[in-house]
Amino acid sequence: MNHEHIRVERDGAIATVVLDRAEKRNALTPAMLLALRAIAEGFRDEPEIRAVVIRGEGAHFSVGADISQMGGAAPPTVHLRRTAEAGALLMRALREIHQPTICAIQGIATGGATCIATACDFRIGTPDTRIGYGEVKLGINLMWHALPLAIQTVGLSRAKTMVMTGDLFDAETLLSWGFFEKMVPTEDLAAAADALARQYAALPPIAVQMIKRSANAYAGALDQAVMHADADQWLLATRTADFREGVSSFFEKRPPDFTGD
Repeated sequence: MNHEHIRVERDGAIATVVLDRAEKRNALTPAMLLALRAIAEGFRDEPEIRAVVIRGEGAHFSVGADISQMGGAAPPTVHLRRTAEAGALLMRALREIHQPTICAIQGIATGGATCIATACDFRIGTPDTRIGYGEVKLGINLMWHALPLAIQTVGLSRAKTMVMTGDLFDAETLLSWGFFEKMVPTEDLAAAADALARQYAALPPIAVQMIKRSANAYAGALDQAVMHADADQWLLATRTADFREGVSSFFEKRPPDFTGD
């Protein structure tokens, strides 16, 4: 099943989900989030698939949410609140894919794209990879129930550093932090992701998938209880002058002047 800007390729027991909006550095639109969620949930009905790879077309994995779609007249708050939950629902769908998942990352991955990467079981990077969470520089919090996954991936202090600064971190640093399983030359990324996928696909699927689900359940036992309000925090943040300043400075390509208002 293919969607606009997303395609799914199947090769035997391996499925590869491709973000295919390279001309926009694979910036994520609301329609792409819905499509990714439907694809992730669909793997439940494909037991012949034993491993899933997620990658981006072109020079970059994804620059995250398409900020060009921000602004304009806001819908009623009750509608905006429900829309704000879309990312968390996607993250849950990705985490609940039964099959082992591998994210192959080249170039830049920021914000929602980094969230997607942490929702996968394993990550492979390239020397040119730079990864971060840029939300804070727009004056907003990290959403999508993604904070626990950041902490589980790199540890508490390093997750705070990534999320609170909004900076981009290089591949060598991320490899030493455990964000990446391995780093390979850019030209070898697809082959490395496929090889890791086939390694897991060759194992007994019932045992592998039970282990994955139990490990995720243990690691994230309190995630939903703790992070249920991150969409409400985002709604509050988008009402601030700092949010408006963050978005304006982004489009005007100038340093922001945050006031705490």
